[in-house]
Amino acid sequence: MRVGIHSVLVIGKVRKALLLVAVLIAIAMLGSDVALSQRSTGPQVPFYTAIDLTPSGFDETLASGVSGEEQVGYGSGPATGFQKHALLWRGSAASVVDLNPSGFDESYASGVCGGQQVGHGSGPVTRDATHALVWRGSAASVVDLHPRSFDGSEIRSTSGGEFVGDGGGPATGGDIHALLWRGSAASVVDLHPHGFVWSRAYGISDGQQVGEGELPTPGPYRNEHALVWRGSAGSVVDLHPRGFIFSSTGGVFGGQTVGSGALEVAGGVGDYHALLWRDSAASMVDLTPTGFRSSAAVATNGEEQVGTRDGHAVLWRGSAASVMDLSAFLPPGFQFSGASSIDANGDIVGFAGPTGGEGETLHAFLWKRNAPRLGTSHEQNTKRC
Repeated sequence: MRVGIHSVLVIGKVRKALLLVAVLIAIAMLGSDVALSQRSTGPQVPFYTAIDLTPSGFDETLASGVSGEEQVGYGSGPATGFQKHALLWRGSAASVVDLNPSGFDESYASGVCGGQQVGHGSGPVTRDATHALVWRGSAASVVDLHPRSFDGSEIRSTSGGEFVGDGGGPATGGDIHALLWRGSAASVVDLHPHGFVWSRAYGISDGQQVGEGELPTPGPYRNEHALVWRGSAGSVVDLHPRGFIFSSTGGVFGGQTVGSGALEVAGGVGDYHALLWRDSAASMVDLTPTGFRSSAAVATNGEEQVGTRDGHAVLWRGSAASVMDLSAFLPPGFQFSGASSIDANGDIVGFAGPTGGEGETLHAFLWKRNAPRLGTSHEQNTKRC
């Protein structure tokens, strides 16, 4: 699965990077994989169609995961009693399914793959503790994967029937630990590496799990490192690049891992930079072009990467120069945006708002690709996540 993400959802990590931006800059399209800049004497179909997924009865929605014909996220408004509810869409606002289970006050969906939706929720049935949850298309289908001896748990991503996230409680000494599930609460594997203070897992694909962990801090700044695992705590590989104060990974797929890091600069911490790794810390590619301030990459489909750059949702194809501004496809009135996930078809989900100002409500968006990715078929793509 290509979703990452962070805080309450993968979107939290995106917002964390965006808070460093003082001014939102309108970004020009610089390139793409299919000759977007080709001249034509006739009308051209837009490369993406942006679809507002906010249903009637909702004030705010955010989309965090996409796979094939399904999109997930959460929303709130009169329809939910103004509580946040996990939501499932199938390509339109009218298709929305409220996944909030009976006995839960709030819930969030963060990832989707193979007809399964994952996330977390809390309410009277959990004694207000946060529990890791899995659905199969309806609120009634929910399965609680909260492990014993944990106070709280969350699932953030899924692939091939496996789930990753984090949790904490007596079983972890009270610290947050990255977790891997293989289908049941009892199957949970603690991925927390030796020597780290805490850890979280945000993405999973092809037997790899990615996230971050914090080492004891010898100086004034957080010592967070981008991490990748292969199913056990002992398999951890530290991807933290030289010259960065801290780093994190958000998504993994097809041999690519994406995330972000803060540069070390004179006098303190620099801006966030979107990062791409292919196999090692030394393989890191900085996706932030010269002249731009802050960026974060949160998901990949193995060829393309998505995230945010200076307050706009963007798509890359492996280099800083390949960036495409997805806000160009939004309807009038939406200037601030972020991308959360991309699937094998190249469809993207995220959120958008008028300016990104404090207290502003956001709308979930699907950027529907109007042309298939080169060299792949729709049937092949919908089976990959």
